[in-house]
Amino acid sequence: MADEGELASRIDRRSALPLWAQLHADLLARIHSGEFAAGFPGEHALTSSYGVSRHTVREALRHLRHAGVLIAERGRATRLADAPVIEQPLGALYSLFAAVEATGMPQRSVVRVLDVRADPTVAHTLALAADAPLVYLERLRMAGEQPLALDFAWLPAEVAAPLLEADFTHTALYIELENRCGVRLTGGREDITAVVPEPDEAALLALDERCAALAIRRLSCVDNRPMEMRHTLIRADRFTVSARFSPSQGYAFTTEGSLVTPG
Repeated sequence: MADEGELASRIDRRSALPLWAQLHADLLARIHSGEFAAGFPGEHALTSSYGVSRHTVREALRHLRHAGVLIAERGRATRLADAPVIEQPLGALYSLFAAVEATGMPQRSVVRVLDVRADPTVAHTLALAADAPLVYLERLRMAGEQPLALDFAWLPAEVAAPLLEADFTHTALYIELENRCGVRLTGGREDITAVVPEPDEAALLALDERCAALAIRRLSCVDNRPMEMRHTLIRADRFTVSARFSPSQGYAFTTEGSLVTPG
């Protein structure tokens, strides 16, 4: 965290940009970087650390509240608005990419690995020979500036080799699979389990010891042919699954009777 002298130097009194706007921009950058996870400072602390008037601070905070970044309630300290929770409808061919985009948050991926490899266990799951080449994609999925999920996907290279030329920074695997390979998934199976992440996984997801994760294992198919094996480790505090139910029909695991694509 920056000290008071460094924060005060970020305010340029010779600039044509109003002081409150400079403060607003700096606070927003600090919020997006996760600097205020332990709590947002009060007006007095901001006035002192930035060396500006209370009027300047209040104007910057007013704009942050208006944008939904901050929440101010009577009798309570100003706090950061909760990050939107990503919702997955059960029974759908679900797209994490589309779901994050739907919240209005910027979505991007940090591609950690994209290559061809062999994995006898995965090959068996995909009904392939043990030494069959597989396209392997490993991504850290970001929602806004915060990590959301670790995603690992395997596909038969004989079909998915064109994916090696794709830039997965801001696109969905299923979009690229259809556009580059002519493959549109039709269904599959998904299992969701609560897990305790390994320390290196927790670090990548910015999780502490109080926050759980969900492991989502998916086998996607084209008709009856296995086409994709995927393992996703997602922050449980940012993700929920949902289903509709009624006394007469029980649980309804489909979305308007059809699979949701692409993703």
